[in-house]
Amino acid sequence: MGPEHVAYGMRASYGLPYVTHDLVIAWEREIASPDNNELTALAGVLWCSPSELLGKPRTLREHRIARGLAPEDVARTVGHELPAYLRMEENDDWQGTDRQSAALADVLGLTLPDLVTVTGRDTALAELLRSAVTTRWQAYVRPVGKMVPLDRRVLEDALQELHQNYQGQMTATLSWGGGGSESSAAGREFLDRIVERFWATVGG
Repeated sequence: MGPEHVAYGMRASYGLPYVTHDLVIAWEREIASPDNNELTALAGVLWCSPSELLGKPRTLREHRIARGLAPEDVARTVGHELPAYLRMEENDDWQGTDRQSAALADVLGLTLPDLVTVTGRDTALAELLRSAVTTRWQAYVRPVGKMVPLDRRVLEDALQELHQNYQGQMTATLSWGGGGSESSAAGREFLDRIVERFWATVGG
């Protein structure tokens, strides 16, 4: 199917008269994103589910759509007014309490890494983890634990292992005679992927 066929199907079968082949091309090139109704119609025209079009969900909205839930259902389950919930989806800015976050994880089937991402805590977690591996990891067990509700022993083991890996890598790079630039590049690569390494260390 060409973009013009997709656009025609969305106009004729789903009552979206403004959808043109240019708009479909914009979606394909990720210049624009379809809203909820458009995504549902697009999936219908392409004979697939909305989740198949999304790939791996990354945002709050994408996780909701992948589960086939209406925003009203999620808002009611987590205890938010619908307009407030929709603003959070639109701005990728979750404002729920711990109880509401737990309800969100339950209704959307979120893993702990997914929950941290959709509630906007990835950046703060990365900053804590970078500090933990570059200084004294022991000082960061409690702050990381407040953000990531894991058993304290699991956190201690993970932070200690990451710290040892980072420090060992930096020492090894310097001992190879690569100089400061090679060591800096290796260190930056380690720190850039620190959240990913953390989840791998704690077992996801």
